[in-house]
Amino acid sequence: MKSTVHLSQQNLLNLVICHECGYQTHLPSLPNKHKALCPRCGYRITAYRQHAIQWVCALALSALIFLIIAMPFNFLSFSAGGQDQQINILGSIELLFAQDYAILGLIMASAIVVLPACILLALLLLLIPLQLGIILPKANHLINLIFALLPWAMAEIFLVGVLVSLVKISSLADVGIGLSFYAFLLFTLSMSAMLLFLDEHQLRLAINNTEQVSNSKINPSKSIQTTWSLLLTAVLLYIPANLLPIMVTSTLGNDQPSTIIGGVILLWQSGSYPIAFIIFVASVLVPVAKIVILCWLNFSVQFNRQELSRERMTWYRFTEFIGRWSMIDVFVVAVLVSLIQLGNVMSIHPGHAIVAFCGVVIATMLAAMSFDTRLIWQKEVPFDE
Repeated sequence: MKSTVHLSQQNLLNLVICHECGYQTHLPSLPNKHKALCPRCGYRITAYRQHAIQWVCALALSALIFLIIAMPFNFLSFSAGGQDQQINILGSIELLFAQDYAILGLIMASAIVVLPACILLALLLLLIPLQLGIILPKANHLINLIFALLPWAMAEIFLVGVLVSLVKISSLADVGIGLSFYAFLLFTLSMSAMLLFLDEHQLRLAINNTEQVSNSKINPSKSIQTTWSLLLTAVLLYIPANLLPIMVTSTLGNDQPSTIIGGVILLWQSGSYPIAFIIFVASVLVPVAKIVILCWLNFSVQFNRQELSRERMTWYRFTEFIGRWSMIDVFVVAVLVSLIQLGNVMSIHPGHAIVAFCGVVIATMLAAMSFDTRLIWQKEVPFDE
């Protein structure tokens, strides 16, 4: 389909460009609970739900309230050897910084508090005036910010990490769950439900009454070279991430370092088979699979391979979905370090591998973002010199 420079208002209301393959198509009016897929790559362009904006606004407000409630109260408690330890979310982050684990504290604070709060506040800043018929001057920039931050908000992954931590230490001591845990659970459920109603295309239509028709120029060299650089960084970091200890457990003065694989083996031997499987998949299989798949995708577009375009898109979406879940092990370590600080009786400290493993996860996520999926659908890749 030829691109049109001058479009009428009626055409602007219907013309959309697929973000993943660059295909231009005219979007029909959608009935309630229907979605529109790209005819070329199958990407979900939009889904229409009646009163979706009101639902997003209500759920965002609920999630923000639950997040605030989850901050000050007791989150988890731990008792061993006659000593008790209690933490709340803000206190655990502060403890990580106080013990010079600043990188771990920064990742935890950003992923479960700061970024989710920024997303929710930005949505409320955008949607509450919209309900009153007021459109903010920089509304499109705010939408861009919201969807740029969404992949890095990991409240649900943190919650799974907390559950894994509880299973790991339940045989060692008495573990209690506080009010903040339930508030954080409700926050996570509210935010997840909000994301089901949040649709970028429908949001932009509500703000502009038109979808902005734009298709940025493809720069194959930049995409391919950036992706290769990030993948090489991930491969180099993956080696120390698996060889070095990811955490060190100190019991009565004896230090027991544990690698990622060592932790999986220990969980398996103790009979925690589901948790061992989750950690093995998230921390070992997923990073390797994502690196291999992205290398294959980047190689295929660099050498203009045209076969299996739809299959390649399916694999790309798979890597995009699973990549962030590797952070489970990072959150497990953060929770255990925050919770188990009982002096000489028992304490847990992060190992050097935790920084390298965080680097692997971040580098692979950035590699997936830098990979321009439109290159999969290019018959010729005009490399820029």
